[in-house]
Amino acid sequence: MNQSPSTSARSRFAPGQVTVMLLIAAAVAATLYLSPKAAAEKAVALPAPSPDVLAGVVPATGPTETVVLAGGCFWGIQAVFQHTQGVLSAVSGYAGGQSSEADYEKVSTGGTGHAEAVQVVFDPKKLSYTQLLQIYFSVAHDPTQLNRQYPDTGTQYRSAVFYQGGSQKLITERYIAQLDAAKVFPAKIVTQVSPLQGFYPAEKYHQNYATLHPESSYIARFDLPKIDHLKTMMPALYRAQPVLVQP
Repeated sequence: MNQSPSTSARSRFAPGQVTVMLLIAAAVAATLYLSPKAAAEKAVALPAPSPDVLAGVVPATGPTETVVLAGGCFWGIQAVFQHTQGVLSAVSGYAGGQSSEADYEKVSTGGTGHAEAVQVVFDPKKLSYTQLLQIYFSVAHDPTQLNRQYPDTGTQYRSAVFYQGGSQKLITERYIAQLDAAKVFPAKIVTQVSPLQGFYPAEKYHQNYATLHPESSYIARFDLPKIDHLKTMMPALYRAQPVLVQP
């Protein structure tokens, strides 16, 4: 179901909305978040990619590598990778649609083709692409959810890897196949694997959102647990001080 910014569970906390709407939305959101049925996303311990995943793949040789990842609200995806060792930058934005529609209000309608996404630039000598995928599939989001990440619903919240280069495509598809075959999730992985056609940074107020607004009900309920999962499940890849998007 596509939702407009005024009805999306997450966008209730975005700036620029009128006071009355914020008060109404806050009350509704509080009911949702405090409901016993509401639950933060759970992390799943995943096996490392098998040797077959990397068979015939030429390792990255440059000083940096870039991939764009989508999986629900970009606030949480950004926060997880900002706390990951080896990540040089993690920028919230939009991917999958046209540049003319890379705007939060438009993307929130669910009709632009864009997904809320995060451009991750990392040092492959410190963080391999396979380690990055383990974090993405394990703690950053639930890859079995189609066009939603609780409590956000719509194609703009889909799970997707926008790859750059054939090696990323091959590794991602093989690792998904490995995880599906091992049945580590209760359902089949639905993550799209698509070539990156363009990435468009989101508005300034969306950058570093989890760090700047830890008191937000949404952040506390759905995003801070992801960072905790990274710290406890993959301590060698966790960094306490996030690498933030600079003004």
